[in-house]
Amino acid sequence: MIAAHLHNARCMWIKTLGREHGITTPARVDHRRVARRQLVAALKRSSNGIEALLTLGLASGGRVPPSRGYVWRNLSLDVGHVLTYFVAHEAHHRGQIIMVARQTGHRLPRETTNGLWQWKTDAAKVPRG
Repeated sequence: MIAAHLHNARCMWIKTLGREHGITTPARVDHRRVARRQLVAALKRSSNGIEALLTLGLASGGRVPPSRGYVWRNLSLDVGHVLTYFVAHEAHHRGQIIMVARQTGHRLPRETTNGLWQWKTDAAKVPRG
């Protein structure tokens, strides 16, 4: 459910900030019923959407262009703030996932938990282009 929340939160931001600028919003998932395989695919789509938002911001002088859908105005739209918000939100939930696994007796392998914080290693695995 937590991973589905991450995807759905990304979708909300992509829709709010990107739709008006031509960024396609992925479909949300049902956090109670989504299958693991569907969720992994959905997370990849929403990851691409977040990357498109940040790319849009960089191409627009370092700021995600304002959109009519962004009515809250509680997040500064410079790329640094947007990126920091997304990283903090997802890190918080990664910690929750590890904690819940431990509390329910399903402790994750050390290489998995350590790997969550090894971004350089993960970045090397991501295809570019």
